[in-house]
This record gives sequence, C-alpha cells and structure tokens, in this order.
Amino acid sequence: MTDPVLPPLDLPPLDELLAGAVVVSLPMRVRFRGITTREVVLIQGPAGWGEFGPFPEYGDDEAAHWLRSAIESAWLGDPEPRRTAVPVNATVPAVDPDRVPEILARFPGARTAKVKVAEKGQDLAQDIARVRAVRELIDNVRVDANGGWEVDEAVTALTALTADAPLEYAEQPCATVPELVELRRRLPDVPVAADESIRRAEDPLRVVRAGGADVAVVKVAPLGGARRLLALAAELAEHGVPVVVSSALDSAVGMGSGLAAAAALPDLPYACGLGTGNFFTADVAPVRAMADGVIPVGAIAPDPARLAEVRASGERVRWWTDRLRRCHALLG
Repeated sequence: MTDPVLPPLDLPPLDELLAGAVVVSLPMRVRFRGITTREVVLIQGPAGWGEFGPFPEYGDDEAAHWLRSAIESAWLGDPEPRRTAVPVNATVPAVDPDRVPEILARFPGARTAKVKVAEKGQDLAQDIARVRAVRELIDNVRVDANGGWEVDEAVTALTALTADAPLEYAEQPCATVPELVELRRRLPDVPVAADESIRRAEDPLRVVRAGGADVAVVKVAPLGGARRLLALAAELAEHGVPVVVSSALDSAVGMGSGLAAAAALPDLPYACGLGTGNFFTADVAPVRAMADGVIPVGAIAPDPARLAEVRASGERVRWWTDRLRRCHALLG
C-alpha cells in the first residue's frame, strides 16, 4: 500500500508518548468478539488524542500499525472532511432473537443492520432466527461471519439466509482469499465484503486482485491511520471496489478517528460500522448522538471525570505500557 505524501509523520520519543498515555478499561453491555471489557491506551499529543488498542491476541508487528494510527491522530489530527455527518449501520451481536429490538433501539433511524453470524457454540438455525428478527425492523441487512465458515458451510448458510430476502453483502464469510474467490464463483448473487483479508494482510489489495471481494471493510487503526485508509480507498476505487469504514470496538476517541476518515472519503455509498460505542456501559466521552441514521463528525477529547472512572491500574497498565514500548521500537 502506498503511503500518502502528506503530511510526514515523525515518530515522537517514547517518553513523550508515555507522558500522555492513559490505559482505560471499558465495561460492555453484551459480549462482543468474545469479551465483556475493552481495554485501550489513549495518548494525548499536540493535535489532540489518539487510541492504541490492538486486541490482546495480535502480535507486535500487527499492533505497531495501531500505534502509528494513534500517533497520527494525536500529532497530526484528522484529515480534511468532505461531509459533516456519516451514515451508520446498526450492529447486532450474536444475541437471541428476543434481544434484537433492544439492540436496534440504540441505533435510531438506522437503515442498515449488520448481524453477527457463525458464532462459536451457535448453529445456523440461531443465525436464521436472528436475521429474521432484524428484518422485522430493518429491511437492509448485511451479515458478518468473521471468517467462521468453510466454503461449503458458507454456501449452505448464505443460501438459507437469503431465502427470505437478499443480503446487502456477507462480510468475511470465509477466512482465506482462495475460499472467498471460490465462494463468489459458487454463489454469485451474494456480494462478498472482505474485512480480515484486508486489515490483517501484508498486501491489502491481494483479495481484490484475486477476485475475492465486491466490497472492502476498512478500519483506521489496523491500517496505521486515517491517511493510510484514504490512500487504500483510492487504490480500491481504481479496482471498482467501494469501502465501508468500520470500528475495531473503539472507545469514543477511536470512533472519532473512524468518523473523520469516513467524512474525508470522496464517496461513501454504504452505511459505516461506526456505532458500536453504544455497546459500552461507560466510555471516555459522551457517545455521539445518532439521529436519522447518521452520526455527526467532530474532534473528540476524553472527559476528565469519565476518564478517571474507567482508568485501569496495576498489572494492566504495566502490560499495556510494555506493549506500547515494544511497538514503538518496531516503528523506530
């Protein structure tokens, strides 16, 4: 991926990063990605705040991209916006169907819903029931399998999930690029969106060149910052592949970076996955109010009182500080 030429990002000294770093632990309303508490490091710099929150299972090489993103936000600020608000989809975790109305109520005016499927410990019947419950309230549905199906399973599942109505797309239905290519060949009427095959790949364009994606789901932190996301989106547009900007279960600070990136894109044909702040029972800043399916764009800074309430301590601070040190060394 080609880095944009503007503006250059100089690596701040480690002690300067640590001086403005705060580790926070955010409690969640529902289990998401297998966790009920989300930990991130917030970093204050001359241009504002950035967020460093790679998931614990990620190695340092991958996590270093997240640190670069945090530094870009805190030292360079947001890219120039093209719009003042961003359309956002509702996100429905792998909950029982009777909880769907409660979840969707947190996304007022949303015209699109992303529904988690292929959850470990659940079966296709549960996925079908969840999607049907969502369709009763929102017509436009996309599903996200997080690479949980093999090709035969994906064909069976997506055939069943489109029996009632079409899907906008299936996000990362299979784990590998060859599987996505084969799935598109066997099930051409279901658009495929690539997520992990882009944000966790050394070559984010490989899945597109191979013919494995109709849509690309992109996230600021894993790509190394909003400007890298915009550069990738421009390359994807040359291949006729539009992007959907999504969150990585970010705090309000990280969500602000995602909204800023989406606001700077020349085209935004799909609702973005930037409404997951509602999954936290406490956050570092007030959640941007969603109305009529959109969320306004603007700089976000932690509220000191809220920051104090969710501030981590002890071993978790040491764990994250050590991780930040290692990633800083890799960037250097």
